[in-house]
Order: sequence, then structure tokens, then C-alpha cells
Amino acid sequence: MKTLTINPQFVKDESGQDLGVFLTKRDFDKLLEELEDYEDIKAYDKAKSRTDVEFIPYRKAVAEIKKERSK
Repeated sequence: MKTLTINPQFVKDESGQDLGVFLTKRDFDKLLEELEDYEDIKAYDKAKSRTDVEFIPYRKAVAEIKKERSK
């Protein structure tokens, strides 16, 4: 697993309270990519945990689709 390295710059008010975070465009893009990967993993895990559907191998599915289209 790769490690995500970003370099945030924190913006604080006069009393030192955090107001926000600045990221470079590159860091922001890396963060978005990681989030998208995480969402894909969550969707995969959810699909794999379903017990109300039957999963079939890809090649078998393609063969069945081709067979149906040729009718």
C-alpha cells in the first residue's frame, strides 16, 4: 500500500484557532485520487458482501451475453 504524502498549510486566526487548510493543486489532486480509490474499495466490499445475488466469472458472463445477442 502506498503512503499518501501531502504538505498542508494551516491558516489560523489571531488567537491561534484553525480556520482552514491550503493544499497545493498537486496535493489536492492526490487526495481526491485517494478518496476515489477508497470509494471504489467500499463499493467492491459492499458488492462482495451481498448474499442475494449470484456472481459469475467474467468470461462466462460475456459468453452468455453473446449467446443471447445471437438469438
